[in-house]
Amino acid sequence: MKKVERINVITRYINNRAHFTISEIMQEFNISRSTAIRDIREIESMGMPLVAEVGRDGGYFVMNNSLLPTVRFTDNEIKALFIAFMATRNQQLPYLKSRQSLAEKLLGLISENQQDDLVHLNQILLFEGTNPHNPDLLDLSDLPHPTLEKLIQILLLENDLLVTVQEEKETKSYPIVLLHLHHQNGHWIIEGYDLEEEKRRIVSVDNVTHVEVYPTKKRLSPKKIIEQLSTQEEVINLVLELGPKAITQFKKYHPLKFTIAYTNPYQTTAVLKTYMNVHNPEELTEITNWLLFLGEDLKVKEIPEEVLNAVQERLSLYQMKQ
Repeated sequence: MKKVERINVITRYINNRAHFTISEIMQEFNISRSTAIRDIREIESMGMPLVAEVGRDGGYFVMNNSLLPTVRFTDNEIKALFIAFMATRNQQLPYLKSRQSLAEKLLGLISENQQDDLVHLNQILLFEGTNPHNPDLLDLSDLPHPTLEKLIQILLLENDLLVTVQEEKETKSYPIVLLHLHHQNGHWIIEGYDLEEEKRRIVSVDNVTHVEVYPTKKRLSPKKIIEQLSTQEEVINLVLELGPKAITQFKKYHPLKFTIAYTNPYQTTAVLKTYMNVHNPEELTEITNWLLFLGEDLKVKEIPEEVLNAVQERLSLYQMKQ
């Protein structure tokens, strides 16, 4: 057993005991007395409140009922945690109301030199969505929609939901089996199977006003739902080949149901194959705007005539204004 692994195991062993001796450590881990003493001293050097008892039957106990940490982090692991934490700013992630206390606890577990490194990293690394004039790790400007945490708490127990949504001028409720909870383009999206209409339903968490468990007598297995949805899949009518600039634009924004498949190892070219409902005016307008947003670095292999006409009309209007 390697030294770091052995010390981690010993700390867990100590955590589960109010009192222990060197002999017990030697016997439990099959190590020499000198090794056991060195390991105990290293655990003490971590700042843990171990107290030695003097006497024939003496040993050690943890002062004030404190517990030793079960995990030790290397310098690189601490930097990795810190950078990952920084990168979550302005991502509307749940459970980050305690971001300040989490950061303070992380900083309190490490040495001053390690703290200095993290402060320096915080000054030189800027991520998407970071305010360059206030790159503060403890900023609390990215709280998610208040319904999100309640939704996740319910999902940990139950996937059958009754979701109430505000849609323009009316409120509707949908009984769904949740398939996925997406975070995309700064928004949280519920993807579920509508139990009444028996089809896929996409709902923005921003529009959810209430969510609760939906009591259903007949439960559908994930396999059954996938089989049901697969029979409803539409025929592909939009095929695009994307170059590197178009891929960059795609990453900035794309409709939820659209995905790309990279066609080379460097991820500089990709293909998109999907279906779009040309009879839905809102979807037609959205796709027209999005295709123009992608730019010129793409090749159209297949496209509905309605979409092509809309794009050409938009380009003609633009040229007329020029």
